[in-house]
Amino acid sequence: MASKNIKLILKTLPENPGVYQFYDKNAKLLYVGKAKNLKKRVNSYFTKSHDSRRIEVMVKKITDIKHIVVN
Repeated sequence: MASKNIKLILKTLPENPGVYQFYDKNAKLLYVGKAKNLKKRVNSYFTKSHDSRRIEVMVKKITDIKHIVVN
């Protein structure tokens, strides 16, 4: 289950294309991804079950999400 901080970030993400970065509690970068729609792509990590155990473990470690909007 996502923390209150993550839920707030997910609500405020734009629907623009861009790059997203997931961080753990020690501010260590866990993952960098790109998306045509940041809101849909990042939310998908928190709303569906994952086939990969690696992704499932990573999502549980996420405490911060940063994004950069691009054209």
